[in-house]
Order: sequence, then structure tokens, then C-alpha cells
Amino acid sequence: MKKTVYTKAGQVGLIEVEHPQIIEADDAIIRIVRTCVCGSDLWSYRNPDIEAGHQNSGHEAIGIVEAIGDAVTTVKPGDFVIAPFTHGCGKCDACRAGYDGTCDRHLGSSNWSDGVQAEYMRFEHANWALIKIPGQPSDYTEGMLKSLLTLADVMPTGYHAARVADVKAGDKVVVIGDGAVGQCAVIAAKMRGASQIILMSRHEDRQKMALESGATAVVAERGEEGIAKVREILGGGADAALECVGTEAAVDQALGALHNGGRLGFVGVPHYSNRALGSTFAQNLTIAGGAASVTTYDKQFLLKAVLDGDINPGRVFTSSYKLEDIDQAYKDMDERKTIKAMIVMD
Repeated sequence: MKKTVYTKAGQVGLIEVEHPQIIEADDAIIRIVRTCVCGSDLWSYRNPDIEAGHQNSGHEAIGIVEAIGDAVTTVKPGDFVIAPFTHGCGKCDACRAGYDGTCDRHLGSSNWSDGVQAEYMRFEHANWALIKIPGQPSDYTEGMLKSLLTLADVMPTGYHAARVADVKAGDKVVVIGDGAVGQCAVIAAKMRGASQIILMSRHEDRQKMALESGATAVVAERGEEGIAKVREILGGGADAALECVGTEAAVDQALGALHNGGRLGFVGVPHYSNRALGSTFAQNLTIAGGAASVTTYDKQFLLKAVLDGDINPGRVFTSSYKLEDIDQAYKDMDERKTIKAMIVMD
């Protein structure tokens, strides 16, 4: 089968590898129907020290179950499923509290997918984590398949930012990051009843998308100027800030936009190590974040919201590519020519 690997900094390519096999009793083998490139994949793509042949960090897919281990009882071969980037167990304290993104039993990388930009994948800990989609791919429009694919990561991740920041009806919210996760955070803030939603963005196409999804204003400025603009629009600081980038500058922007006693939800994978909690002591802030509870949110309400047409997160996929063109998909995302690139399998 074909699988994507990093060939050097700024380039990916395809290699032929063996078809994945069942190894553990709770494994499932999935034939991938749609996958994609995530903004977080670009960190490895841009890494000047990346080694040729290194497995791609792709982690989002929808597909058809081809085989299951003996312990898997929740899905069967032929089922159409969402393959989340997280692999919670559904039974530990963390999962039962709704934090399956950081399952107590499947620690660290064993709880997260990679290598999914391929024709097939082995999904570990499949029994609880996979989400069954009614029917088959042929039953859905391409637009609906796009929205279903967002449920593997970016829509639940955007929702997670809003949830851990405790966005409530009437809240004033600022979203830091205008990529796919930030766009989904706008949708999530609207779902939870925010009265004002500001997206911080300098790109016209992304601004327009967010306004169509429920944002009430856009701020293009950055740094102290951007913080001042947000505070001016809101008549004071935000009740909640949703950080969807993963840089220290984005965290600074989020913290600066909050009023004292505000709440920060951060879901951007951190690429910083010097942000001290003590620096927020005088603001009395609530700070929470981490990997999204994909299976919990999808099973409880996000899948239904997509199927019912209540939300349309699939709009974040602004370009589609064949697997053979995945290097171009990466390039277009890296150059901001597309918000999120979908890979369509034959």
C-alpha cells in the first residue's frame, strides 16, 4: 500500500509498505476513504532536521473497517467510521470525566494516531474510540464527507477549547488562530451561546469564513495593538479566550485579551516551554487545555449536529487532492493557499 513519509524539510513523498495487520486484540484495520493535512503536520514538515523516510504525522481519517481483533465488539468489517486522533478507553477516570484525549490507560503517544496519510491504517484501542457513521460513504455528499472528516480532530478540538474555557450563553469570546481549529472554535463558541465572538486574523478569506460561521468581529492587529482593539470592541476584556495556535505569542495575545477572572482554553500544541503560570497570578485567571475529547464529543452531540445540518465545519477544507499529490497539499497549506487540505482516496 502507499504511505506518506517526510523526504526532507519542506517535502513529503509516497513509499510502498506492507498492508497493516491485526497485532493486538483491540486493533482494527481501516481502509481510509478521506484523510487530510493538519496544521500541526507542518511543524515536522518545516523541521530542518527531519530525517528522510520519517513517518508522516497525519492523524485524521474516515474509512471502512476491514478487519477487527477478537476484543472489538462495537464495530464490524464493513462499517463506516470516524477514526479519531485519540484512542481513549472509555472506562478510566479521565475518559469517564470526558477527557479521553488524555486517557489514563493509554498514556502518551499510545493514545494518539500518526501515519494516517496512507491507504490503510491500524487503529489501536479501537473498541470504544471508533465512532460509527450511519450508512456508507456513497450515501453522503462530498460536503458532508468533509464535515464528517473534521470530526476526527479539528471540530472536536475547537469545541474542546470552548468547553475547557467554560464558554456560556452571553459570554464575550476571542479566538486566537484563524486556521481550521480556530474556525471550528468559532463554531463551538456559537454553539455554546456566546454573544460576541472575535477572531484574530490577518487573512481575508479566513475572516470571511469565520464571519459566516458566527464570528461577530475580526481583529487583524497583533501584540499590544491587537489586545487593545479586542478590549475596545468588547468594552473591556473577554470572558474567554480560545488559543488555537500553540506559540508563546498566541498565548500572550490570549492572556492579554482577558479581563481579570477570565478563562483561557488552549488547544494549540505547545511549541514553547517558558510560559510560567505564576505570571497570571495577579489576573485570577482559569487556564485549561490539552488534547480534545474526540470520541466523547462526537458520540454525545457533534456527529448528530453534523448529520442534522446544524453545523458545517467541513467548510475548512478549501482544497482537495489525491494521495499522489500530497506534497502539493502540504505546500499549499504551508504557503496559506488553502486553510485545510483534504486527501481523497480512489
